[in-house]
Amino acid sequence: MIVGTAGHIDHGKTALLKALTGLDGDRRPAERERGITIDLGYLHADLGDGQPTAFIDVPGHERFVHNMLAGACGIDLLLVVAADDGVMPQTREHLAIAELLGIRRALVALTKIDRVAPERVEQARAEVVALLAPGALAGAELFPVDSVSGKGVDALRSALLAEATLTAGRRADGHFRLPIDRAFSVSGAGVVVTGTAFAGQVKVGDELVLSPSGRTVRVRGLHARNQQVDQACAGQRVALNIAGERLALEHLHRGDWLLAPPLLAPSTRLDIDLRLLPGEPHDLAHWTPVHIHLGAQDVTGRVALLEHNSLAPGRRTFAQLLLNAPAHAVHGDRLVLRDQSAQRTLGGGRVLDPFAPARNRRTPERLAELEALRGEGLEAALPALLSTAHNGLDPQRLERQFNRPRTGWALPEGAVEIPTRLGPRLFAQQRWQALAQQLVEGLAHFHAELPDELGPDRDRLRRYALSELERPIFIALLEHHLASGAVQASGPWLHLPDHRVQLSPEDELLRQRIWPLLEAGGFDPPWVRELARELTVEEGAMRLLERKLARLGQLHQVVKDLFYPDATIRQLATLARQLQDEHGSIKAAHWRDRLAIGRKRSIQLLEYFDRIGFTRRIGDQRKIREDSALAQAPMP
Repeated sequence: MIVGTAGHIDHGKTALLKALTGLDGDRRPAERERGITIDLGYLHADLGDGQPTAFIDVPGHERFVHNMLAGACGIDLLLVVAADDGVMPQTREHLAIAELLGIRRALVALTKIDRVAPERVEQARAEVVALLAPGALAGAELFPVDSVSGKGVDALRSALLAEATLTAGRRADGHFRLPIDRAFSVSGAGVVVTGTAFAGQVKVGDELVLSPSGRTVRVRGLHARNQQVDQACAGQRVALNIAGERLALEHLHRGDWLLAPPLLAPSTRLDIDLRLLPGEPHDLAHWTPVHIHLGAQDVTGRVALLEHNSLAPGRRTFAQLLLNAPAHAVHGDRLVLRDQSAQRTLGGGRVLDPFAPARNRRTPERLAELEALRGEGLEAALPALLSTAHNGLDPQRLERQFNRPRTGWALPEGAVEIPTRLGPRLFAQQRWQALAQQLVEGLAHFHAELPDELGPDRDRLRRYALSELERPIFIALLEHHLASGAVQASGPWLHLPDHRVQLSPEDELLRQRIWPLLEAGGFDPPWVRELARELTVEEGAMRLLERKLARLGQLHQVVKDLFYPDATIRQLATLARQLQDEHGSIKAAHWRDRLAIGRKRSIQLLEYFDRIGFTRRIGDQRKIREDSALAQAPMP
């Protein structure tokens, strides 16, 4: 259990912790001089069960609420109210923050009872009961205490021990993640960071990454429960001695995260389930600038409301946070919103999707996905997510979104995993079958519209039949059809098995006459007009025949009226591969010299390769696209 104080300034939080534990908190000189807690203080103490309990002393001054929030993530709660003052503004704000952070259990210490009459103690008790009544902490036990004399402290300590047995531990089966709330240097050891482990486990020797920077670090030493250990886990206060290449203290900031490498995916868009506090005087408007407190981080941004243009006090809605700096989050993380000047807590929410889309964020389909994500976990959300995922679901993204390693997943009935060249994708079986049918129907429609063409190439077919489908998924779908024989390929052209473009007897005779001339031309074949003149054939008839042969996959039209035999194009592709192997890329000068046909023609050939997807131009050079049909076809 991690006990954190909450309450108004000068209500005796620090003195109470000293009375409970016998220890002074970790306080800085400026705090001792001013007599108030400015930043987070930490200590560990054995309350009587033989196990050290972690305590976090947070500031009560309104100017330091951002410090309080950095320590409040991951705590169980001890609310402190002074009997002489009763409920004060920061008491209310700290309580609201605790509820927004999902804290559902608390004990209340009514301090400074030695300063007031018994009647005032009862009055203060009634104020606290009324304050807690509407929220999740209603019915919390109250303990009148005097931190100076120790009156009531033993009863509070016993209640804390009992509470420790009821406090639910955090999940330890996910990847390790810890928000950094302090970073400092220790002589002889180096950089040390502290925080409350949110999930997973960490061991000495583990490699972790800092988010958002992505810097890799190694764990040299660990402290948990105020002692040196070899391993720590979720729910513990942890101090990690870390080392990394040229790692310095200035590379670390409060609000950074230490993560297991699979979780590194900083985001600047978060979709959340947002609730505006009931006490807010005005509606929250769309695009309001705010401070977002997530983990130990305080980052500015704006709220984009997804269902309405304003949100009334006490109501909830789906919203997207657009952050001004990258942050780390997973599904279920709690966050708090404060106003632009960081003077007032507005509300808070629960992260639903840390990788929120920039477009179509208000569509009915997207809102249905967010409704499914309101559930507690991956298994609850998967069926609905699969039903709306046109391009399937990326398991790696889901693993990061929910912090659930794939080894522990249970896929819903009717889900299929499709391998693609960019990794697996999850689809609803019905959706995958519908895509397969759509591809075949699209190809049939193409044949009906263009009966004299053998068929489209793969990219043209994707644009024609399944333009919304991502290319790697389309290729996986197409390869499935090719393997089953539902679709056939003739060179780069795709067609249904029973579709054929056939030459007439006259066309076949003319083809036999021109073919030796085209082959003899090598890398510089004759133009349409030259062939027509050589064979005494009308130029329009020659052009029509060569275009028909191109649709059959026997010729390639590089530029208007210039056609290359398929075998010659494959020879050129082999030369391009050799150039890339020799030089790392294909440069126009090297290509011209290798072909020895002049710069203009060599550039035309390169541009043709770009058009058919065999090469990709990068500045003044080109690279072969390894997933293109020509790159994968056997070379002569």
